[in-house]
Amino acid sequence: MNLVFVPKPCGLLISRCYSTLSRPDLISPSPSLLHFLQHAINHRSQKRIHQSHARVITHGLGQNTFLITKLISAYSICGDLKELNLIFDLASIKTVYIWNSLISGYVKKGMFHGAFGRFNEMQKCNIVPDDFTLSILAKASNELGNVVVAKSIHGKSLRLGFISDIIVANSLMSMYFKYGECKESLKLFNEMPERNSGSWNVLLAGYASFSDCFYVKEAWEAVRNMQLDGIKPDAFTISSLLQFCGHPNGKLSYGKELHCYIVKNELDLDSGSKFHIGCGLIEMYSRENNTIASRYVFDQIKSRNIYVWTAMVSGYAQNEDPDKALILFHEMQMKDGIVPNKVSLVSLLPACSLHAGLMNGKQIHGYAIRKEYHNDVTLCNALIDTYSKCGSLEYAKKVFESDSFCKDTISWTTLISAYGLYGLAEKSIRLYNDMVERSIKPDQITVLAVLSACGRSGLVNEGLQLYNTAVQEHKIEPTAEICAAVVYMLGNSGELEQAFSFISTMMVEPGPGVWGALVSASIKYRNNEMLELAYRYLVELEPDNPSNFISLSNLYASASRWDAVAELRNTMKERENVKVVGRKSEDMPLLGEISVISNQQGIDALGLAKLSL
Repeated sequence: MNLVFVPKPCGLLISRCYSTLSRPDLISPSPSLLHFLQHAINHRSQKRIHQSHARVITHGLGQNTFLITKLISAYSICGDLKELNLIFDLASIKTVYIWNSLISGYVKKGMFHGAFGRFNEMQKCNIVPDDFTLSILAKASNELGNVVVAKSIHGKSLRLGFISDIIVANSLMSMYFKYGECKESLKLFNEMPERNSGSWNVLLAGYASFSDCFYVKEAWEAVRNMQLDGIKPDAFTISSLLQFCGHPNGKLSYGKELHCYIVKNELDLDSGSKFHIGCGLIEMYSRENNTIASRYVFDQIKSRNIYVWTAMVSGYAQNEDPDKALILFHEMQMKDGIVPNKVSLVSLLPACSLHAGLMNGKQIHGYAIRKEYHNDVTLCNALIDTYSKCGSLEYAKKVFESDSFCKDTISWTTLISAYGLYGLAEKSIRLYNDMVERSIKPDQITVLAVLSACGRSGLVNEGLQLYNTAVQEHKIEPTAEICAAVVYMLGNSGELEQAFSFISTMMVEPGPGVWGALVSASIKYRNNEMLELAYRYLVELEPDNPSNFISLSNLYASASRWDAVAELRNTMKERENVKVVGRKSEDMPLLGEISVISNQQGIDALGLAKLSL
């Protein structure tokens, strides 16, 4: 087809053409015109969309509601809100579909307040929204982060009778999960008269969005129920489930089973829409310290994007293999010509910390400034951590004091922890108090960081005061780690009786970390009575840990308490002789079974490559 270039339509030409016909909205467009317009939309070509627009006008179809809807959608894809609003304003008949295209255009452009503004205009024109309108607004309210707006959309859906619509219900579920309203999402899900694969995927993605895989049990149960409903897990399902694998409260066996399911069902790792499966597998194996399996998956992906490379670099860094992380980062740029983004830089910085590579950290910092990434809070937090671990507290402080980014709780906590590691407890406390004075609420990790700093420097009174203030005024719920830090702080200063008294009144059940802190202090101050007491609790808490039995036995032997030594050794022998009776696992296969995938034999070390930034 030979295309003739037609100049971009102007408002005057559109107005004249619109006045030529009495009911042009009833004229049917030719198939060739529709094909040309759809071709322009598919290729996201703004030039061809302009040409299509001009053809619509010259054919006298400027008031055809179907074409107006298509043109608004086309311009919204290109992000041209000026043309989009011009077409809308000149339309004499505005259907709900035209309004939907307009509102969708604002949402795609990220102008969420504008989308709700247009929705209010729509209501003033007595146009009743449909299911598409409400699902688009639910997505917009997700991005706005306003739970009041979210609930108003839910109420509107109920009043209009669209709450049983699958698309609307799915959007509302996703919206509530984003706000942490899990109960509301589950209520919506359970009340749905009909569910599709999207409904189950929203549920699983919502479960996965909670930290520490809190809903791991519910997720595995959901995927079983999903299959009982006759819905086969797809790529999105697998991607959500992979996030539950490799964690202490997850199931590695399920992770391998999911990998087998991917191979068996030929879910392509190279597909652009399914790169998240490959990334998920790499991250899963990395969490299990199995970088060989991660690298095997990485090598299977032939066409890699920035996310795949970043996942593998992050895997090496997490597993304390900085050389391979730096080599791979270099290959990413040299072999595939991929330019690092903010996420890839954040993933690489831990490798610099492990390598104590201050020069590499400075290179990344310089690159971030040149690319104007230095206003990203996550990257700046990672730089503070890297500089402090590489021995340059001064550079860490400079990044923190920079006005280029908005500091969050993690920013303050990172520097507080850094001061503590350098034995500068007074500066840690001062920074903590400064944080509180600025109305930035500390979290559990912040409290742990400042208490650890006090413990290292022997500032017992200051530490106890901070602990009491955090619990009583800031309503921080003490964790086992926080309590262990208090016990270490008291024990390190010789206050063993006070440490034991604190353990007796703890709000949480004392774990191995708490008793381990008391053991260390008892050894330091040679308090055998307290040491025996702490070891006895450790033996009860960790019956499968032989080191506790051996340490307690040695303690009895040093005091010539041979009867106690013999009794303890008999207990150890009884435990060793207990046979574990085989039983069938309660965990049924999740997605079927196929043979285990072979691992790569190994990866040759290439030596540390120069960081190419």
